[in-house]
Amino acid sequence: MLGRMDTDERLLMGIPNRTRRRLLGALAAAPLLGPAAGLAQQPRPATRAIPSSGEALPRVGLGSWITFDVGGDALARDASVEVMRAFFAAGGRLIDSSPMYGTAQEVIGYGLDKLGRPAGLFSADKVWTPFGSTGRAQVEQSARRWGVSRFDLLQVHNLLAWEDHLPMLFEMKAAGRLRYVGITTSHGRRHDEMERIMARQPLDFVQFTYNLADREAEQRLLPLARERGIAVIVNRPFQGGALLRRLARTSLPSWAAEIDCTSWAQVALKFIVSHPAVTCAIPATRRVDHVRENVGAAAGRLPDAAMRARMAAHVGAL
Repeated sequence: MLGRMDTDERLLMGIPNRTRRRLLGALAAAPLLGPAAGLAQQPRPATRAIPSSGEALPRVGLGSWITFDVGGDALARDASVEVMRAFFAAGGRLIDSSPMYGTAQEVIGYGLDKLGRPAGLFSADKVWTPFGSTGRAQVEQSARRWGVSRFDLLQVHNLLAWEDHLPMLFEMKAAGRLRYVGITTSHGRRHDEMERIMARQPLDFVQFTYNLADREAEQRLLPLARERGIAVIVNRPFQGGALLRRLARTSLPSWAAEIDCTSWAQVALKFIVSHPAVTCAIPATRRVDHVRENVGAAAGRLPDAAMRARMAAHVGAL
């Protein structure tokens, strides 16, 4: 049985192309089978304000690593469009990508065109080049791939040449060609360097890994982000799928109903987005039902500090 995907699980890898195309075709058609009214009746997701501006963002966004890197496969591209359609219909806004993610940027641009350029889009991309001299050209190319005149957020990907790229991004923001500036890391790496940058630079956003199994960020990065008024995007919310595979071996605990969770994925996401310093989590998926489930984690009751401790203890004991 195929498992859940997030920002780094290679779902459908190794499946023969013919079978893969049939599966993706079925996924692309899936949302057309249900009434549009059903989406309209879904509770709207909770939001959190971006500290530097007060702008409200839904607490669950959409990642694109691997999931949207589908090349020229027409069925796979159309399946991605349906994921995006369901994401926006459920109240989602922030889509995150990078030049590192293969054809993901082009697929996002294709989807935005198909969907009539949804007004609620919050476009988040990255600069990923070791050369400061090529950063501006890369940003322009990324914008063409998305089909946007400017990005809402640009982040220095994995801190690569951040000393060169941050001044450029701050300059773009000052000129009105960019709304927010950030930096990223993943897999729990380079937290010391990220902490130093957060303490010294006027960042709007940071992005790093945080989940029920990877909680190092609670020690320094999350408190510092709150202290400095920096928005936090969380990547790898399902630990590359490993966390959900581990949790799937046990039944959903009775207390999950107390925070309106119907799945382990929602438990994992609610743990993240209920942290007072977290602005948004960005799970990725190729499946329409999963994107609805993910965005739904930001609706209903969220855990308080006591419930968060209970959740962490429960998962830690498994």
